Amino acid sequence: MQELGKIFITAGIVLIIFGVLFTFFHKLPFSRFPGDIVIKKGNFTFYFPLGLSIIASIILTVILYLISKH
Repeated sequence: MQELGKIFITAGIVLIIFGVLFTFFHKLPFSRFPGDIVIKKGNFTFYFPLGLSIIASIILTVILYLISKH
């Protein structure tokens, strides 16, 4: 149970870092990836970062796997 708590804390810290990066540095090179969904209609824009979600998922999976091995 204690290990699960460590995983949640680590995941939370990683999400906070990503949130700060997106909030303050939205012009970073990883702002658009192939596979991202963008729908523009009039003054409405819908953006779903599918490519970034997949890459972030892979990175988090590797990090959590490495943490759980110890």
